Amino acid sequence: MATTDQTQMAVLGGLSIAPMTGYALREQIRDALGHFWAESFGQIYPALTALERDGLIQRQAALRAGSSTFAITPRGTERLRELLAEAPVMPKPRNGVLLRLFFGRQVGEEACRQLVQDTRARAETELAEMRHIRDELQADTGPDAPYILLTVLAGEHAARASLTWADEALGVLDSLTPQHSPAPAPAIVKDHP
Repeated sequence: MATTDQTQMAVLGGLSIAPMTGYALREQIRDALGHFWAESFGQIYPALTALERDGLIQRQAALRAGSSTFAITPRGTERLRELLAEAPVMPKPRNGVLLRLFFGRQVGEEACRQLVQDTRARAETELAEMRHIRDELQADTGPDAPYILLTVLAGEHAARASLTWADEALGVLDSLTPQHSPAPAPAIVKDHP
C-alpha cells in the first residue's frame, strides 16, 4: 500500500466518524490516533484535494470564511473499506533512543542512563494518557467506541512494555563495571525520538 493510500485511509476514516474541516481532521488524527499514527497538514490537505476531485468526499458549506467542512460520500466509504481490506504496511521502526544505546559505549553509562530514564518518564505519561482516554471511552456509546478501545489497549500495553524494558535496562546499566564505560562524553540533547 502506497503512503498516499495510507494517508487517504486516515483521512477517509476520520471523516467516516464525522464531517470536519481539514484543521479539525488534523487535530482528530493527532489526538485520537497520535499514539500510533501521524499525518501532517502537508499530507492531509493534498489528500483532501485528491479525495474531493475523485468524488470520495464533498465540501460542505463553510461555517466561517476560509474554513470548509468535508464529509465522506458513499463512494468514499466504499473506497475506505477497500483500503482497510488491504494488508497493512509495517515499516521498519526508527528509534533514536535505541540507536544511541546500541552505540552507548561511545557516550558513556550516564548518558545512556539518562536516555532510559527519559524514555521511562515518557512511557509513564503515555500510560496515564491512555488510561484517561479509556475512562472517557467508558461513557461513549457510539458505534466506533469499541474499535477505538482496541487501539487504546495497544497503547497501554506498549507503554507498560516500555516501562518494563526501561526498568530492566537500568538494571543492566547498574551492573556495568568501570571498564565498560569510556571517559565522559558530551551530553545527549534531549527530545530526540
